Amino acid sequence: MIAAGIRAPMAGLLSKSLCSFSTLHLSPCPSFKTLLFRRRAHSTIPLSSSLTASGLSDAAHAALKGEADVLMKGVRDQSGDVKNILEMARRASSRRDILYTDFLTPPVLKEAVTTVEKLTDIKAVAQGGYPEAERCRLLIGNTEDMDIVPDAVAALNVSGNFSFAPCAHGDFLGAILGTGIAREKLGDILLQGDKGAQVIVVPELVSFLVSTLDKVGKVPVSCTEIPLLALNYEPPRTKSFKTVEASLRVDALASAGFKISRSKLVDLISKGDVRINWVPVTKNGAALKTGDIVSVSGKGRLQIGEIITTKKGRYAVELIQYL
Repeated sequence: MIAAGIRAPMAGLLSKSLCSFSTLHLSPCPSFKTLLFRRRAHSTIPLSSSLTASGLSDAAHAALKGEADVLMKGVRDQSGDVKNILEMARRASSRRDILYTDFLTPPVLKEAVTTVEKLTDIKAVAQGGYPEAERCRLLIGNTEDMDIVPDAVAALNVSGNFSFAPCAHGDFLGAILGTGIAREKLGDILLQGDKGAQVIVVPELVSFLVSTLDKVGKVPVSCTEIPLLALNYEPPRTKSFKTVEASLRVDALASAGFKISRSKLVDLISKGDVRINWVPVTKNGAALKTGDIVSVSGKGRLQIGEIITTKKGRYAVELIQYL
């Protein structure tokens, strides 16, 4: 059996601390026992073990089920993640459990929190390791059980001498995924200049990465667990500039923002290398609005700022580029 979060070809590299889906542990907590992970079709959302007997009546269960059914009809998320999380909320209510998702992208997280909070007596708490985290896990449980929740994430320090061989975010991400870990088990990566990076992961994979991750790019590295309070986070540096375009199409604004030709941008879209709010773009003419995040593989990302319509009917758009 292969531990949750590790792809099959790398199963032989697992340390003794990772045994099987049914024996993965979080950091010790007096109110939590072993977490059980179950593979579900089209879902990698883990389930916790039962903590207490359900204290809810059949009528309360039926009411919650009805609420969830109504909310599911209005879910915009196309991947099915939010609907799976609503199912998780049902189980959390009926079993009086606190259940965990994997790391979620910001748009899925936002819709999930907004949707779950409409359910009676259910609370959702996001954990990403630090206040400004983008990728977070969602903890879902009965409101009465959510006053104090344990950490559902852990932090690692990946250190090496990057003075003469600088590595970018993608280099660290590629090295970690190269060990066989699934992307949804990995949170944010905080670059630390020529010293390396700090990485947020699910706690049950800490020992595996400590023993397995030994190189990023061409630089030898050591990997150690650190307290969440030791995370060194700095707000991202940005620069703003304006462009005037005939439309708000993604191919027009992204071409101006990343300073690449329109035809090259269209080619990147066809390859799935362009995303709007973390979702791959499928149409060149997709319209953008203030607040949207556009990312291009290998180029970085930018945010759409203020949009003003000129007297000639064109659009003066503020582009905020992340450095």
